[in-house]
Amino acid sequence: IVRNRQNKINKDMEIEITEQNFDELLNGGKPLMVDFYADWCGPCRHIMPFVEQIAEAYADKAVVGRCNVDDNGDIAQRFGIMSIPAVLYFKDGKLANTIVGGVPKQQLEDALKAIL
Repeated sequence: IVRNRQNKINKDMEIEITEQNFDELLNGGKPLMVDFYADWCGPCRHIMPFVEQIAEAYADKAVVGRCNVDDNGDIAQRFGIMSIPAVLYFKDGKLANTIVGGVPKQQLEDALKAIL
């Protein structure tokens, strides 16, 4: 995955989801997969490569991004995120599925396929 100098994720694959762009992405017409994480979270770092690979593989079919709960607490609170990593899947602007914990890539990918 390509990162710029500020270590921000390249916008053509995985997207950095913030309080400023979340609602626009949620209502953008494509299914949305959001990985809620924190930099200090070990299991979050474990699934990060999986999320990046899924973002690249499904770039034309879905929006895949990550949301730092320390920087975007309002979004995490809005969806009751109590444990991370938490990956939420949205279809037609509505929550369709939630996966919590350091799970295998296939489980994350299968949940996205189910809403395509």
